[in-house]
Amino acid sequence: MPDYQNVLSDASQLSVDDRLRLIDDLAASVPDDRPPHLSAEWLTEITRRSDEIDAGAVVTESWSVIRDRLFAKHGVDDVR
Repeated sequence: MPDYQNVLSDASQLSVDDRLRLIDDLAASVPDDRPPHLSAEWLTEITRRSDEIDAGAVVTESWSVIRDRLFAKHGVDDVR
C-alpha cells in the first residue's frame, strides 16, 4: 500500500488543475458514514448556519452553481 507522505509528495507535483480535480475525487470517495473530525467551534458554526436555513433566513444555492461561479471568478477551467 502506498505511503501517505509519498502520495502527498507525488500529488504536490501535479498541476493546480489536477490537484483540484484530485481533491474533488478524494472528497467524493469518502464514505458518508466517515465524516471528518470537527472542532467544537466548527460544530457550533454548522449548527448556527443550519438553524438559519431551517428558519428560512437564508437562500441556498446548489454546489454546482457555487463551484461554477468560483471557477469563473478565478479563471479556472472546469476539470470534471
